[in-house]
Amino acid sequence: MLNIYSLQDGALVETSIVCFEQLKENALWVNLTTPTEDERQWVRDAYEQELTTTELMEEIEASSRFYEDEQGLHLHAYFLKSVGDRVVNVTVGFTLNQNRIFTLTPEDLPVFTDFAQLLKRTPSRVNLPFSILLGLFETEIDRLADLLERLYKEVSQYDKAFFSSGQKDLENILMHIASIEEMNGRARLNLIDEQRTLSSLLRSGKLSEKQQVRLSEMLRDIDSLLSHSAALFEKVKFLMDVIMGKINIEQNKIIKIFSIAAVVFLPPTLVASVYGMNFEFMPELSWELGYPFAILLMVTSGIAPYWLFKRKGWL
Repeated sequence: MLNIYSLQDGALVETSIVCFEQLKENALWVNLTTPTEDERQWVRDAYEQELTTTELMEEIEASSRFYEDEQGLHLHAYFLKSVGDRVVNVTVGFTLNQNRIFTLTPEDLPVFTDFAQLLKRTPSRVNLPFSILLGLFETEIDRLADLLERLYKEVSQYDKAFFSSGQKDLENILMHIASIEEMNGRARLNLIDEQRTLSSLLRSGKLSEKQQVRLSEMLRDIDSLLSHSAALFEKVKFLMDVIMGKINIEQNKIIKIFSIAAVVFLPPTLVASVYGMNFEFMPELSWELGYPFAILLMVTSGIAPYWLFKRKGWL
């Protein structure tokens, strides 16, 4: 899918491209989502721009995430996308060249939809390629902040439910907590990657003074979100440790019951085994009170360890 945004009467107007002839010379933003080879060729022919490859976008070393060559300034950064109850990191490629910004995404991302809606409401905010770039990152940072706030509220709810009502469904809570930490981890990875990319952009000297101030504020926001993510991680880790401890205690109680039962029934079993032996000469076999004596001995030998455990406070 190929969309372009061009300036008309001071506003960015979106155009969905279905053929080469629709590409405009005054396009300020060229957005490609899972482009076909034909769409890539249209961009080459219309704007003399070679787009980055998917393989290069997935490289994680700093030299591949931010670099400049004859085709312009290239940035690669993670953006989050929700997939059901989970989130995944999607790499987005940015190229700034010839007073245009080219964006390449492997799939449709909500942040681009949100930013396009923002452009319609406040078109005067975005009239330069770097303004579009910063606007996309600002929108993504806002989405990450919303995600972290939602995750913290969910963890607090599980925390309250566990400590106030003694929630019994511990395994279910543990699975939900693990899912929250997975999303928090992906958001933290996203923030770290954006921090590295935007710091490189700030040092590049490509921005105006006003844009540098704006970018510095974004980096401060990222720092605060990283701190928030770290606090969320500690809270999740504490709650998971407490839940695992509770599960271990419950399991130990069950094992304790079986252990005590084994000790209590061991002496009576020994007595029964002795009197169950088929020897010819056993005095108790011909004794009139032999059977009651054996029963009493088994009961006494079973009660004795139970009484001892109670006295020691082990029960």
